Amino acid sequence: MRPGRFVLYWMQASQRAHCNHALEFAIDLANEVSVPLVVLFGITDAYPEANARHYAFMLQGLAELRRDLEDRGIMFVLRIAPPEVSACELAEDACALITDRGYTRIQKRWREYVAEHALCRVIQVETDVVVPVEAASGKEEYAARTLRPRIHRLLPEYLVPLKARKLRKGFPDFDLASEDLSAPEELLARLDIDRSVPPVSAFRGGHSHAVTLLREFIDHKLDHYDELSNDPSLDFTSHLSPYLHFGQISPLEIALAVAQSPGPNEEAFLEQLIVRRELSMNFVQYNLAYDSYDCLPDWAQATLAEHAKDPRPYVYSEDELGQAQTHDPYWNAAQLEMVRGGTMHNYMRMYWGKKILEWSPTPREAFDTALRLNNRYELDGRDPNGFTGVAWCFGKHDRPWQERPVFGKVRYMNAAGLERKFKMDAYLAKVAALGQ
Repeated sequence: MRPGRFVLYWMQASQRAHCNHALEFAIDLANEVSVPLVVLFGITDAYPEANARHYAFMLQGLAELRRDLEDRGIMFVLRIAPPEVSACELAEDACALITDRGYTRIQKRWREYVAEHALCRVIQVETDVVVPVEAASGKEEYAARTLRPRIHRLLPEYLVPLKARKLRKGFPDFDLASEDLSAPEELLARLDIDRSVPPVSAFRGGHSHAVTLLREFIDHKLDHYDELSNDPSLDFTSHLSPYLHFGQISPLEIALAVAQSPGPNEEAFLEQLIVRRELSMNFVQYNLAYDSYDCLPDWAQATLAEHAKDPRPYVYSEDELGQAQTHDPYWNAAQLEMVRGGTMHNYMRMYWGKKILEWSPTPREAFDTALRLNNRYELDGRDPNGFTGVAWCFGKHDRPWQERPVFGKVRYMNAAGLERKFKMDAYLAKVAALGQ
């Protein structure tokens, strides 16, 4: 490492002070050369498709993060500027720059810019998966069944606790310009962002809130997870996806906590948390078209093309869909759950996407509409899980099924199936309560 005043951790994807491999590695480097550690977070008010809902949740988490870092003797610097530019500016005085890993196009572009322009050594540390993406597979996997054995072989190596290091050099004796996070709402008001989608009250950002939800899940829901988590009328999901999206809690921390409560449902939950979630990282990492209709497998595109001119039972505009103005009360409820609460039940999200395919003029228009709506209202939209979830509704990571109009051989779902499996009146009542 070159001489410098501090080691810099440019934090972007992994917004936490706990169970963060990039942070602990940065502490090791700072201890090695006996300098302070500075953590930088850069906010751009031009992040694609982000709005006040997303920024409010993120800022709540960053306010807590600052306190957590200061408790460990680490300076936190917040800049409102293009993150890659702020990183290069602070790197001028740094011994080395550590950053966490991102998988989407904009995250990669930022890191490539910093790697090219920073005046010090740049090291990227992967910390938002349990098994590193390239360690699990060097190519795009076809489905969960092809990735699962690769993940399971590596779990003994990676599903292990991460020790928190102690920083030898205390809080820096110099100042660096930083935004004030004592009032996140005031900072939010200063950003030049889309305010048409308001923040939600159901979730508050921050690691401590994620840990509370995790504890509630383990204590009251895990024992019935496999049996009841698919039922939208009940509440047996973890609600951790927004926190995972912003990196406010580590999947490793969640997995280790769940693994300490062994039982038949532990495996079912870890399948979703590790195999299914990391399949989405694999998809975004290796498929450059991950956010477009072209990401779909050949068989899905071919069968949808064959049925593209089939008569649709209903056709709705994106505006009608966004305002939940369809004939289907279950679909409307799913849309309203997302609009009002910032999340949608996992099972209903599948039904929601399938119906957009059925009610749109063309499959490609349906894909684009579903992705825009998901990214606009979901707290966990705009990330690998969101892109993968939408693509799954159109055949990604699935197989051909019985052929039928409009869908071709893409898996079909209907309202009768919901009514047969679940108490849908209870789901409608649950969503209606969100508006009160």
